Amino acid sequence: MSALLTSAKESLGALADLLLPRTCLACGRRLDVHEKQLCIYCKADLPYTYYWTRPHNPMADRLNECIQRHLSEKTTEAADSAEPYAYAAALFFYKSGSGYREITKALKYHGNTVAGRYFASILAARLYESEQFSDVDLVVPVPLHWTRQWQRGYNQAAVIAKVVADGLKHAEMEPRLLRRGRRTKTQTKLSIDEKSRNVSGAFQVRKQPEFYPRHILLIDDVFTTGATLSECHRALREVYGPEVRISVATLACVGA
Repeated sequence: MSALLTSAKESLGALADLLLPRTCLACGRRLDVHEKQLCIYCKADLPYTYYWTRPHNPMADRLNECIQRHLSEKTTEAADSAEPYAYAAALFFYKSGSGYREITKALKYHGNTVAGRYFASILAARLYESEQFSDVDLVVPVPLHWTRQWQRGYNQAAVIAKVVADGLKHAEMEPRLLRRGRRTKTQTKLSIDEKSRNVSGAFQVRKQPEFYPRHILLIDDVFTTGATLSECHRALREVYGPEVRISVATLACVGA
């Protein structure tokens, strides 16, 4: 019976591909019935970061540099409080000219939430096996301003966060913990300093979960300079003390 159902599903999949051909997000090659989102060649060459295996990595260092800059702006007493090193990991590298950048673009700009959930499930599996993320108990997506979410119809970070929270088994997702209090410019074409100024003070804690977390994981689609995620970190730190670790995970990371 199981074999018959599998055969029937494959036949329906082949028929659907004939009527509405699916293509590889990275190279545009037509996919066969057994391939999902990427062809076997692009899937084999997906530029994984492997940052989930490295507590200290370039992405995490960039994030922690931003966090330390925020701390230096505080009073001496606040700055002297111990801030744990924030872990950070991304599934793959996002590079200009690479077809793999279409993965996050498909989710963010073209409404391809199926692709978003697919790659989020791969990220979730890597994080679940990672020692530094094993105790995450709260997953929080970077929020969109309500006007932008209304226009888009969804928050791409929340799509990823839901899958990651489910994949971590013992983590709750709270999509309303953070709010974006003002609509910021898109970060795409801004300089490093402009990105930092653009999101400065943009996030606030809105609705706290019923339990006090030990390890919060912030989720976004792409990590670039760390400006947005470090601002979310700063907002959370206003409510949660240094005994709560705050880390970051994204689908993609710009640069090595």
